Amino acid sequence: MTTWIDETLHDAFRFSLKADNVLVDDRSEHQHIVIFENDEFGRVLMLDGVVQLATRDEFIYHEMMAHVPLMALSEPKSVLVIGGGDGGVLREVLRHQSVETAILCEIDGSVIERAREFFPDVSAGAFDDPRSDVIIADGMAFTGETGQRFDAILVDSTDPLGPGAILFTPEFYANCRRCLSPGGVLVTQNGLPFVQGPELTKTIKAFHDLFADAWAYLATTPTYVGGPMSFGWGSDDATLRRTPLAELDRRFDNAKIKTRYYRPDVHQGAFALPGYVRDLVT
Repeated sequence: MTTWIDETLHDAFRFSLKADNVLVDDRSEHQHIVIFENDEFGRVLMLDGVVQLATRDEFIYHEMMAHVPLMALSEPKSVLVIGGGDGGVLREVLRHQSVETAILCEIDGSVIERAREFFPDVSAGAFDDPRSDVIIADGMAFTGETGQRFDAILVDSTDPLGPGAILFTPEFYANCRRCLSPGGVLVTQNGLPFVQGPELTKTIKAFHDLFADAWAYLATTPTYVGGPMSFGWGSDDATLRRTPLAELDRRFDNAKIKTRYYRPDVHQGAFALPGYVRDLVT
């Protein structure tokens, strides 16, 4: 008998992935965790009925969340990742040789444990890198209490439900703003603007109240069904978003990072928003 697993995020439509082999189906303290294998997309992680990653295309999301902000900064040294328990964003952050400290703050330690066991190639040793500090804590509390400052904060959250809901509030964004070094950048996961437009609008509205520069950029990951994924962008340095292509090319060449999706011209083009997305952020 064929097993199909539905993603249940959206009220008006659903899609299904064939589960050729279900590896995990249980509940942690915070959420429902399902891991299964699919012939087309590889090994898939779902939390509370929402696809978080598939091994075939995870590189797209993780590269774009990490390299767009870090290539915009000349030499980022300290990075905070909120969420991201699979380790993919942390992996990409640590590919930047200038990074001296990378903190991963994840509320659900079970996700990290499952990622270590079932997705070792996604983190690729990032959890054990000497520059990494993995903290099991609530992102809202951590950003409200820490005395550390970061050149970049990357919010690799789930969608605004369950434990991820608080990471979409103005109060959380204000905490992140407090933790940024001067000239730093905050990047957030903001869903699919074609079907989750209000989510992006609310985030960028909050960013306009906090930052000199507030915008969004896009990337398309096939397993996130419903159009391109949006990333919120906030910084007090408006020049970061407008880093010239020649400079991005220079930094990328010097970094000697091999990527499968990110490129300097893709970086620059990702900020060119279609009209319907531009309407959501202006």
